[in-house]
Amino acid sequence: MTGNTRGAQAQSSAPVGASDAATRVQWLRDELDRYSYEYYVLDAPTVPDAEYDALFSELQALETEHPELLTDDSPTQRVGGAPLAAFDAVRHRMPMLSLNNGFEDDDVVNFDRRCAQGLGRPAPAAEEAPQDLFSQADASAGAVEYAAELKFDGLAMSLRYEHGKLVQAATRGDGETGEDVTVNVRTIKAIPLKLRGQAPEVLEVRGEVFMYRADFDKLNERQAEAGEKTFVNPRNAAAGSLRQLDPRITAKRPLSFFAYGLGELQGADRPVTHSVMLDGFAQLGLPVCTERKVVKGVQGLLGFYREIGARRDQLPYDIDGVVYKVNALAEQEQLGFVSRAPRFALAHKFPAQEMTTVVEDIEVQVGRTGAITPVARLAPVFVGGVTVTNATLHNEDEIRRKDVHIGDTVIVRRAGDVIPEVAAVVLERRPADARAFVMPTACPVCGSHIEKLEGEVIARCTGGLICAAQRKQALLHFAQRRAMDIEGLGDKLVEQLVDQGIVRTPADLYKLGVMKLAALDRMADKSAANIVTAIENSRAPVLNRFIFALGIRHVGESTAKDLAKHFGKLQAVMDADEAALLEVNDVGPVVAQSIANFFAEEHNRQVIEDLLASGVTPSESEPAARVPAPLAGKTFVLTGTLPTLSREDAKERLEAAGAKVAGSVSKKTDYVVAGAEAGSKLEKAQALGVAVIDEDGMLALLAAGAEQPDAG
Repeated sequence: MTGNTRGAQAQSSAPVGASDAATRVQWLRDELDRYSYEYYVLDAPTVPDAEYDALFSELQALETEHPELLTDDSPTQRVGGAPLAAFDAVRHRMPMLSLNNGFEDDDVVNFDRRCAQGLGRPAPAAEEAPQDLFSQADASAGAVEYAAELKFDGLAMSLRYEHGKLVQAATRGDGETGEDVTVNVRTIKAIPLKLRGQAPEVLEVRGEVFMYRADFDKLNERQAEAGEKTFVNPRNAAAGSLRQLDPRITAKRPLSFFAYGLGELQGADRPVTHSVMLDGFAQLGLPVCTERKVVKGVQGLLGFYREIGARRDQLPYDIDGVVYKVNALAEQEQLGFVSRAPRFALAHKFPAQEMTTVVEDIEVQVGRTGAITPVARLAPVFVGGVTVTNATLHNEDEIRRKDVHIGDTVIVRRAGDVIPEVAAVVLERRPADARAFVMPTACPVCGSHIEKLEGEVIARCTGGLICAAQRKQALLHFAQRRAMDIEGLGDKLVEQLVDQGIVRTPADLYKLGVMKLAALDRMADKSAANIVTAIENSRAPVLNRFIFALGIRHVGESTAKDLAKHFGKLQAVMDADEAALLEVNDVGPVVAQSIANFFAEEHNRQVIEDLLASGVTPSESEPAARVPAPLAGKTFVLTGTLPTLSREDAKERLEAAGAKVAGSVSKKTDYVVAGAEAGSKLEKAQALGVAVIDEDGMLALLAAGAEQPDAG
C-alpha cells in the first residue's frame, strides 16, 4: 500500500475463539479486503500501513503453511506469478464499441437534437452556448436526461465477475476480440478480486485502467534511479505495464481503475439508468469516479464540459474530454447503434494541444499503397505529452494551402493519439531564406515515376511491388494483429527480410524456416522458432481478416467484414464486378472501383494463389441473404435544412438503401435533396440540370425505389 498511514488504528479485532487456521485465514482476508476498499475506493483509510502489512504477512504465512486454504481471490495473489509466454485472445460476448467524437459546441447541439428526435421528443431549438453554465432552470420539460462523466486517457478494460469473483480481464482490442490480461489485472489493488455484498451470477464491468499523475512521477523517478527507461506519459506507462508478460513487473506498477460501463449481466435486472448503475458498482466495491453529473439538455452538457475543462489541470489524472450518455438504459436501447458506435453517447474532446516550432526540412514518405506523403521534420517540441519531431503535411495541395516553407515557424497540433500535424504558419516569423517545397517527380525509394491522377489530391509511386517501401508496409499491414496476427514480425525484421530479398510478397512468409530467420541480425534460435510458430498459426484466418490483410485501398476492417458477410467466400469477392460490389453494405462507387481494380491486377491474384497454395485457408461461409438496394449506384447531395430529418439521418437512410451521399455537386450527381435556405449547391445543380427533390421526394424514392423525377 502507498502512503504513510491508513488512519489512527484498526477498527476491529480477531473474533473470539478463532483458533483454527481456516477461520483465521478467512478473517484476515475479510479485514484486508475491507481495508483495501476503504483505501482505494472510499479514499478513507482506517488503519496504518504497518498494521495492514502485519496482517498481510500473517496471511501469507498461514497460506504457505496450509496450501489447501489458498484461493485465487486471496489478497496475497496480487503479487504476480510466473511470466507468460503470450496473451490469449478473448472474444467479447458483447462488443466493446468506440464512441463518436465531438469537438465543437455545434456537435453537442446536434447530438442532443438527434437523441431527442430518436426518442420521439420535440427537437430542441438551436441556441447559443449557455451563459449560466450550471443552471438547469431553462431546460425544457422534454429535455433528454444525460449522464455526464470524464473521458480518461488510459486503457479500456473488461472485467468479468462470476458469483462475485473476478474470473477474467481482457483488453478492448479491436472491439470484438481482446487479450486476456487476467493475471496482470489481479495485481491492481484498486480492482476487487471479490465483490462486496450480493453480486449477480455474471457481471461484466467495463472501465479504464490508468495511472495517477503523482504515481506516474514516482514510477519515473524509480525507473531513472535504476537506470531503466522512463515513460513519456501516464497513458503509455499504464498500457505498457498492463501488457507485461511478467506479471511481477505489473505488480510493481501503480495502476488504478475506474468502472464506467456494463457488459454482460446474468442473475440480476439491468439498472434503470446509467447513474444508478454506477452507484451500484460503488456498492459492490468497484472504484467509480465521483466527477460525474446527471444533466438535462444541451445546456447541461456544455455546462459540465466547461466546468471540467476549467479544472482539467487540477485533476489528479489525465483526461482528454468528457463523455455524454443518455441516462435511461431503455432509451439507450431505443436509440441503438450506428456502425461501430452508439447513437446514445458522444465523447466531447477538449481542444487539441498546440505548440510552435521550426520546420527544418520537408521530406516525403512512401506508404503501403504508394501514397506520397510530405512530412515536416521539426525542431523537437513537447506537445500533448510527447516530444514531436515529425508532423504530417498530408499532401502537396495542403502545403500550398497553408503556405508552409522550409524554415518557417509553425503551430504544431496533437490531439490524443492522432498523428501530429502542422496546423498553421506564423508568417510574421518567416526568415528571408525560407524555401518553398517542391514535390519530387521520382519515388525516393525505387526511382519510379510519381503520378497524381485527375480528381485526386494524393500523389502515388507507380512502382507497386517493386518498390521496397510499399513491400515493407504491405507486409507489416498483412502481419498486424487485426489482420493475420503474426506476432513478432515487426519493422526491423521486415526491413531485413525485404532488403535481403528473402521476402517479396506475403506468400513468401510461409516459406520461412527457423534456420533462415536465425541467420538474420539480432535473431536468436528461440525468437526465430517463435515467429515460425506464429506464421504457422496464421494459416487459418477468418475471411474478413484475410481480406483486410490484403491491403486493398479504401478497404478497412469494417468494409472487410461487410464483404465477407455479403459474399461468404473469397472467390466470390475476387470475381465480383462493380455492380455486385455496390450491393454490399456501405460500399460506394469509389470503394467498389478500388476493390474491382485490385482483383483485376494479375499480380494480386497471383499473390493470393501463392498464399492458398502455401496452406493459408481463410474460413468461409454461405453468403448472407441478399437485401435489395433500390438506390445502389445513385449519388445524392444534401443541402439546406430539411423539415423533419437532420442531414445525418437523411444520409443514413440513403446509404442504407445503397446510395452514395457526396459533399459536392457534379455531373455525376443523380439527385440534390434541397431544404430551406439551400445555397450554392442548389444553384450548381440547376445549372448542370441535376434532378432536385425535396425531403418528401427523397422519402418517396426510398419507399418505391429509384424512380427518376423531372429535373427541377
